[in-house]
Amino acid sequence: MKMPNKHSFLIFIIYTLTCSCNGLGILKKEKNDQLAEKKILEFSGTSKSRILESTVSLFRNNKRIALGLVVDPSGLFLTKASASVGATYAKSSTGEKFPVRIRKRDKFTDLALLQIPQSSHDWPLIDWMVDDNRTVEGSWVTTASPTLESVYLSILSGNPREIHREGGVMGVILGDKGDEPGIPVLEVIPYSAADRGGLQQKDLLLSVDGRKVFNSQEVYNLLNEKDPGDLILLKAKRRENEVEMRITLGHRSVTFDLFNRNLLISGPVSKRKDGFPMVLQHDAPLERTAMGGGLFAPSGKCIGINVARVDRVTTYALPTSIIEPIVIKWLNSMLPKTSEPDKQ
Repeated sequence: MKMPNKHSFLIFIIYTLTCSCNGLGILKKEKNDQLAEKKILEFSGTSKSRILESTVSLFRNNKRIALGLVVDPSGLFLTKASASVGATYAKSSTGEKFPVRIRKRDKFTDLALLQIPQSSHDWPLIDWMVDDNRTVEGSWVTTASPTLESVYLSILSGNPREIHREGGVMGVILGDKGDEPGIPVLEVIPYSAADRGGLQQKDLLLSVDGRKVFNSQEVYNLLNEKDPGDLILLKAKRRENEVEMRITLGHRSVTFDLFNRNLLISGPVSKRKDGFPMVLQHDAPLERTAMGGGLFAPSGKCIGINVARVDRVTTYALPTSIIEPIVIKWLNSMLPKTSEPDKQ
């Protein structure tokens, strides 16, 4: 009997291991597919219907700008405040239209409470899941699609965490103070707040909101105290003239993400995507105009509200532990006040 040489034996071992690994990969894929199919079945039927029935689309000039989550059967619903400015009507998953008006707003969380006046629609009452310990990385979640025709199945891709605030930015690169009064503007980023406000390269920055500035760090410190959307007044020297301009500050990530290749292919993202006390991160492929909708567990309970599209595979949602106290406070403040009985 002829014994195989060492070379043939090694090839046999490698082939065997490769087949085994491929077999394990196939089994793992089949297991994952079965798990996903099971989760899809869990979200189908009653849970899917309730998710869609408790969600509305918000419109301005007949264009969808956000989603909203019903929090009271009388027609009160939550949404992302900065995305829903100017909303004139809401549309249910069945296509019914309702006029809306804003009732409350919370700048800290970027939430707003809107109302459908004198609504006779039978809105469902959602159940909240407040235990954040059950919403850990890898958990299955779902959310309504932008068209309210289906739901998206996704996974929590990060543990609950705080997203720190970033100050507003102009979108400029400043130089060191030279011989002339003023701080030289070395570069103005295209499409930035400074560019839209009229600041130009080679301008000499003299003051910000009436305060004289003597170095670039002073300017950055002043801007860090501002928020995106705040209006500032600049005075600058341009050639032999002094010019004033009003600039609405932009968001740091939106301004500088213009150079981020990943975000260039992501499409529009939320203008505000930081400064949140706590977020749940998931990978549902939502558009910027789909913020404000609810995020749900397989049980059908709401675990949060989508508040920021960060990129094509990342969405932030505020957890119910943050939302619930605000909602309770708002709803209690809207209850009719009862007069105290006269004391005899």
